[in-house]
Amino acid sequence: MPSTLTLSAGPLSLALGLPDRGMPEILAFGRGAAAPGFWPDVPRSSRVNGMDIDVPSAVLLPVTGLGAFGWPAIAGHRDGRDFLLDFSGWTARRDGATTVLTASDAIAGIDIEIAVRTSDTGVFGLSTRLTSVKDGVYTLDRCMAGSFLLPAGAATATRFTGMWGREFQIRRHPLAPGLALQESRRGRTSHDRQPYLGIDAGNARFAFHLGWSGNHLVAVDTLDDGRRLVHLGALFEPGEIRLARNQSYQSPIAYAAEDAAALHTFVRSEILSWPGGAMSPRPVTLNTWEGNYFDHRLDSLKAQADAAAALGIERFVLDDGWFGRRDDDTTSLGDWTVDRRKYPDGLKPLVDHVTSLGMQFGLWFEPEMVNEESDLYRVHPDWALKVEGRPLLRSRHQLVLDLTRPDVADYLFDRMSAVLGSLAVSYVKWDMNRDLTHVGGADGRAATTAQTRAVHALMARIRATFPHVEIESCASGGGRTDYGALVSTQRVWTSDGTDALERLEIQRGASLFLPPEIMGAHVSANPSHQTGRTLSLTFRALVALAYHLGVELNPLDMTAAERTELAGFIALHKRLRPLLHAPGANFNLDPRDGRYVWGAKTADHAAVFVAQGPAMIGEQPEPLTLGLPGAPERLWRIAAAHGDCPSGFIRMSDGQRRLLSGELTFSAAALAGAGLPLPMQRPETALLLELEPVR
Repeated sequence: MPSTLTLSAGPLSLALGLPDRGMPEILAFGRGAAAPGFWPDVPRSSRVNGMDIDVPSAVLLPVTGLGAFGWPAIAGHRDGRDFLLDFSGWTARRDGATTVLTASDAIAGIDIEIAVRTSDTGVFGLSTRLTSVKDGVYTLDRCMAGSFLLPAGAATATRFTGMWGREFQIRRHPLAPGLALQESRRGRTSHDRQPYLGIDAGNARFAFHLGWSGNHLVAVDTLDDGRRLVHLGALFEPGEIRLARNQSYQSPIAYAAEDAAALHTFVRSEILSWPGGAMSPRPVTLNTWEGNYFDHRLDSLKAQADAAAALGIERFVLDDGWFGRRDDDTTSLGDWTVDRRKYPDGLKPLVDHVTSLGMQFGLWFEPEMVNEESDLYRVHPDWALKVEGRPLLRSRHQLVLDLTRPDVADYLFDRMSAVLGSLAVSYVKWDMNRDLTHVGGADGRAATTAQTRAVHALMARIRATFPHVEIESCASGGGRTDYGALVSTQRVWTSDGTDALERLEIQRGASLFLPPEIMGAHVSANPSHQTGRTLSLTFRALVALAYHLGVELNPLDMTAAERTELAGFIALHKRLRPLLHAPGANFNLDPRDGRYVWGAKTADHAAVFVAQGPAMIGEQPEPLTLGLPGAPERLWRIAAAHGDCPSGFIRMSDGQRRLLSGELTFSAAALAGAGLPLPMQRPETALLLELEPVR
């Protein structure tokens, strides 16, 4: 008989009605959501000129054909038959923090399980499993991971757009009636269509994310009463998911929370896994790519390691160019053996030198790709993804290896293991530098979903075998940035664009769903290798300081004064690192008139970064307002000001000088209400204010 179920995750609740037949009805979702006591005795009347019986539209994973006319979250058929789904016999069982709803459709021969995971951090996770229990192949055209209900009325959507070097560009727009679809077919999370959606609707706000690194779909469907359903799931190629009897499809997980703070807490506590079980202070990293590219000379790299250690750097990462005969990007991907021309005695002399300086050693791999100019491809051209009779489509001179084949996955695991098992490597930069096209498996069928699962499986296998090794998820920068990849990785290379001015917006966007300590942010050289822009070292350092700090240049090319300045910023980062990476401390405000504000705050200390990107339009900057933990009447002061202060100010009054020097105090209430009247900054300048209570 029908029953109701209310589940809670932190402040959010999900109230469901389990019917005799049909999909579970979403009775309410959000703060204080509760199931009405009269359900199902008072069904909503059918729509005008509608069916003679009530057919709810606000349901988990709606299906069509039996009186519901909205966008179907599940669709499939068995050679054109069994295209209708009508589940019955719903049951609910608890498995720890997960509630599993199960039902069956005996006519179509499909069983369904919907897992609803709740977290005290305030995050729901929904996933769906379909199993064919009937003879004949069931072709699954669509199966969303989960559905969430939004209220009716005006709503604003927050999405990302972007490209290589300019990921996570925030775009906000009114959510129009009808059906809004976002689809990505790039075979990875993508630079332009991240599986993220933020919604502000009246007093309610939500943030949705799909933990999936492959093709995805996000749909917002307006119901007949004006409310909306949000669906998130993997996007299938035609005929990609075919289920024989007793075979199942398991979706990725769709996550829902109120805001970035809840998502950050969830990622820290329930997604990430660290060597030793806990995160150690994030080591300041030198990555050799922009400083060397393919020019690997052992003596120079050792000298760079010496200079890096003197700067206070804690991890040295050797990027592309150490293997095969890799002098440019046209050759050797797949040949994961050390280039003896560059390293006659192997990598051990360099690794030993780096570790003797007290630094960790990291190494770059791009396991999923192969060059046609490689020993591997000459022996195994059949290992590349392709569709028979169609031309090979190259990107960056690369083809993609078919990781769904066990022999390919085993080969890559063995090659990586040979390196990681013989050297003191504690970090892998796992790169992936092209979108997927013509993703055909050995049987000629589409295999994008299977390829994504195989990549995740290989990452997990490496992590299980080498639990002391951390992995960075890099895909031409931020092209594979999702919670599915983060299950086996501990860092995201936020963007190949290291220009600090561009990074202001990139890092602000990524902060909507990623905590700062896993976002790679590097101080790069002048002029920028991507934009040609010249920026001060102070600006470049302060823009990177709050995140997982790194350096992306050759320190031997720096002047003595530059090295001294950079060493000072690295020391400052290390001192503030416990605050900057403290759980629940970070904040990131929307920019106003080109001024970006972000940082971290606790009851005893706050670090506030203030950067002016482009020149202001206004005559005066708006006072800086910020809420601080603790009593509103508590007095605070600026204990220290770092960076472009006062050189970066256009004009400064005597009172502003006294404020910045810590002579004047202010209450937490005054900072939150009236704000601090900071001087106007010149474009492309930044400062860091340390706030402390007056004791």
